[in-house]
Amino acid sequence: MTPTLALAFGGVALLVMLVGVVISLRPNREIEQRLERFARQEQAARPAQLPAERWSPVADALNKALARRKLAEDLGTQLARADIKMTVAEFLALQVILVIVGGVVGWLLAPDSPAFSVLTAVFGFFVPRFFIGFAQRRRLKAFNNQLGDFLNMMVNGLRAGYSPTQAMEAVASELPPPLSTEVARVVQEMQLGLTMEQALANMLRRVRSDDLDLIVTAMNVQREVGGPLAEILDTISYTIRERVRIKGELAVLTAQGRISMYVIVLLPIGIVLFLYVVNRDYISRLFTSGFCGWAMVVCSALSITAGYLIIRRIVNVEV
Repeated sequence: MTPTLALAFGGVALLVMLVGVVISLRPNREIEQRLERFARQEQAARPAQLPAERWSPVADALNKALARRKLAEDLGTQLARADIKMTVAEFLALQVILVIVGGVVGWLLAPDSPAFSVLTAVFGFFVPRFFIGFAQRRRLKAFNNQLGDFLNMMVNGLRAGYSPTQAMEAVASELPPPLSTEVARVVQEMQLGLTMEQALANMLRRVRSDDLDLIVTAMNVQREVGGPLAEILDTISYTIRERVRIKGELAVLTAQGRISMYVIVLLPIGIVLFLYVVNRDYISRLFTSGFCGWAMVVCSALSITAGYLIIRRIVNVEV
């Protein structure tokens, strides 16, 4: 094993160790966070309310510094939508660690090119953001696919004589996550004293789903003006099932376009990595030859990004 590879593996091992330390220092704030979320409060929990052996002074200082900041509020919402069990302070600490590790790895791979180290450090900064976006899309897709079963169970429960709250409790106990988790939160919020409108609005804030927005609107209107809620939800259930069916057919018809999109993005990167392994001196000229080499890299990145966005716009059909 070459010294460069050994140092690279050592950097990865250091990253894993630092992530483990951050997770081990994470305070047990589940109860406080739920109460804050239920009451829609933005104040951080007090350290005195937490077990002393699980509280980290570093996490305490970071949480106090980030309290009531717009950035922390938005980032906390993104983490909640992705269902990532991390605090804002932990996520920012992870980003800093990845930036440092990315810069070190870039310096080890190309010691003569500081710009490459900066590029890998920037990549390390955006990796957690990409992961959050991926987790949000995956969770939202799973949530939307379960809405049909959710409405069927709600309709059957209401027709059997259950109240809306009892029907949601049955849904939370029968269906798998992520829908059961969100419905259980709604039931807990109502048990803590929030109205159904407030609890449903909180769920809609955590899950940005157009289908869920339609369901919440229908339930709120029914509570205001009355009417048969079971029939209303049954009609919405049919609409959502048809939308899911059409989306599935469109996914099949546009599969070739999506594969082309992935090939456009991954093939140039794979070729660069292959050439770096086979002939490092040849490909390193892109990063060490000055303006000309970096101009080619920037133009290639812009071309890849443009092709990705164009194909994505073509294959994404709104239903």
